[in-house]
Amino acid sequence: MAFGLLAAFAAVALVSQVGFAQQPAAPEKPLVCPPEGFSGGFTRGCPQRQFAYPADIAAMMAALPDKAPATPQKVRRVLVLGRAVTWVHTSIPLAAKMVEYLGDKTGAWMTTITYDAADINPENLKQYDAVFLASTTGEFLDDPKDKPVTDIRRKALLDFVKQGKGIAGIHAATDCYHKTIKGATPDAPPTLTGTWPEFNEVMGGFFKFHWVYPTLITVKIDDPKSPLTAMFPARGYEIVDETYTFAQDSYSRNKVHVLTSVNYGKMSAEDKAKEPANTKRTDGDYALSYIQRVGQGRVFYEAHGHDEKVYFSRPFVAHMLAGIQYALGDLPADDSPSGTAKP
Repeated sequence: MAFGLLAAFAAVALVSQVGFAQQPAAPEKPLVCPPEGFSGGFTRGCPQRQFAYPADIAAMMAALPDKAPATPQKVRRVLVLGRAVTWVHTSIPLAAKMVEYLGDKTGAWMTTITYDAADINPENLKQYDAVFLASTTGEFLDDPKDKPVTDIRRKALLDFVKQGKGIAGIHAATDCYHKTIKGATPDAPPTLTGTWPEFNEVMGGFFKFHWVYPTLITVKIDDPKSPLTAMFPARGYEIVDETYTFAQDSYSRNKVHVLTSVNYGKMSAEDKAKEPANTKRTDGDYALSYIQRVGQGRVFYEAHGHDEKVYFSRPFVAHMLAGIQYALGDLPADDSPSGTAKP
């Protein structure tokens, strides 16, 4: 039985392209970019909207917890980066405001929101305790005209977490720095590979396929004792969203501590068949949220968050609060690798 997510979700069908990576072809017709921006999915080629709609903010604010699960050890600062280079999720501004209002209401942190990758640099990052990646896509840190600048940004983000800070990411934060290579022959399967292996490892994997919105997913609680899953019923729950999966060689619970995952055994045969057979995971292991230590720092990731209505769910927002507090270092949690997946 759902704990309220289903009631909050409207089944608004989106037209989306499912493949091995979210790399759409160029549009055949001239783009029509409404000045107020889009909602309810994603766009490509139009200016990225940097504001959330008031009605969405109001619904999200109604779902905010009254207090944080942990008392901050000091004044904390979180930098939210919402830059997306390929697919641009319309929920990015709402995700950013969720982080801001979570910090404001609970006193857990102060928030700065940016859509400029130039803010990821060694000097600027000194003032922050965590970076939140709000559905960043593609090579979101890179300046294609300036490799030295790109290298500085990449190193700054890696050093930031390895030296003791935190990274939290939602949904398309794993749809970054990867590509699909066609097989050498027509019968050969494609190869999925990361293009920035250090970042792919930090994020715990990279995107391979998604069940499109709206798909009903039954979520399993892999660690019901974790403070990051205390807001969910131990028996699990149901959610309607676009659900990411990861390339088999990029994600493994031998590297990350899995909090929640797709209850694959409860999926319909029809939905299972939608996953491309030649890159299908052979272990049935589809993690949704997890944490891990990276050097001296911490990483939290949640795979859902595609549609705005996900942010209207009290348990989901509370999960994000706990995950960010873990990344900040204020909420202790078992982050040892979960080990081999159990059937």
